[in-house]
Amino acid sequence: SPPQGPTMPNKTEKGKAGKIQLPREIFQSLSSRTARVVVTVLNIQQLHMFKEVNQTGRVLDNTVVGITVGETSISGLRDPVQLTFAHRQLPHVSQLCPPSVSPPAGGWSISGCVTQPGDKGTVCFCDHLTFFTLLLNPALDRPTAQALMAVATAGCGVAMAFSIFTITFCIFLRCRFRLEETLRINLGLHVNFVGSLLFLNLAFLLNSGLSNGTQPWTCKVLGGLTHYCLLCCFTWTALEGFHFYLLFVKVLGTYIHHYLVKLCLVGWGFPALIVVVAGVIGSYGEYRIQTVDHQVIARLCWITSKHLLVHYITNCGYFGLIFLFNMAVFGVVTQKSCCLQATGAVQGDRKAWKVALVAAGLFCLLGATWALVFLTYGTSSAPVLYLFTILNSLQGIFIFIWLVVLYYPKTKETTGSLSHIIRHDKTATVSQD
Repeated sequence: SPPQGPTMPNKTEKGKAGKIQLPREIFQSLSSRTARVVVTVLNIQQLHMFKEVNQTGRVLDNTVVGITVGETSISGLRDPVQLTFAHRQLPHVSQLCPPSVSPPAGGWSISGCVTQPGDKGTVCFCDHLTFFTLLLNPALDRPTAQALMAVATAGCGVAMAFSIFTITFCIFLRCRFRLEETLRINLGLHVNFVGSLLFLNLAFLLNSGLSNGTQPWTCKVLGGLTHYCLLCCFTWTALEGFHFYLLFVKVLGTYIHHYLVKLCLVGWGFPALIVVVAGVIGSYGEYRIQTVDHQVIARLCWITSKHLLVHYITNCGYFGLIFLFNMAVFGVVTQKSCCLQATGAVQGDRKAWKVALVAAGLFCLLGATWALVFLTYGTSSAPVLYLFTILNSLQGIFIFIWLVVLYYPKTKETTGSLSHIIRHDKTATVSQD
């Protein structure tokens, strides 16, 4: 039960209270001369009402206003009802004043309402009476959104080029030099990971270029393809971490039959299962990126706003688990490498810049740049959005430079401390039959 029911507003609430103007049309349509006008102000945080699973917006001051006149339902007004929500200057948000379709269980809708934002208040014009609120949806201003789209598009093109360079370089090393089996598996794993990056960037460019004006079924297919490529990228990031775990942590007698083939089945097959399930429940469709004034910056074929829970589980939750595992592996690998360096188990000169580059490349390979997405909620994180877009767009370049420095030209001493650590432990490392 609610902790308390509706109460009369105090002086502070009166100072912040807005204004409601009812048109004459409402009273002229009533059959009786007298009618009771009831205005209900609810604190939904205290009453635990109007909770929606997929709601991304924030209710202003947790306040919902309900208006009833008489005992009849009023809608289709030619002269709209005016509701003024008083507030201080708000950040860049998309301001909505939607009614609840079926309070309190119904969802918020902007149907029948028009918003007029202001610095000290927002006026909502609605053609019906029900429950109202000011829903604040985080949004970007047009220049920032356009700049981010331009950076992402250009970065994807550059990343695709370097991904192709990286795949070609790895194939060249496998064919040109006689490498031990462990290093051949390493290169094969890297090729698959970079291939997933290549497909992800290609899917984004196709999405941003073909999503406008496409048929609904085409948009669903394109949205599912983009989601599949993203999940493949995440999965291969996890497999990179798993591979390093086997090499550095669980090295005693490690042998997996057809190791690389099984990694490919997981890396390319598991995301397909997730996408099929998400497609069956109708998760894909048109997704709009809007500015604060409701102007559409871009239309993408992606997970629709009605299925945000799918996005949170399959993208945010899935990557969150992968990130935690990979960072744990990174910490163990770094600690073991430092211990071997200190004890002199790793021989040869190790320049500080190369050690730092190897660590940074490994950090990037394990998906650390994607973790910035958890810091991009809201509109106050525009610098983080720029950093996230730039770093992930340049991820292909970072990996290419990392592999070149690590594997070439001293191919016989490839991976530096990695090969030395494996040889020092004198154990059977991961191999394939």
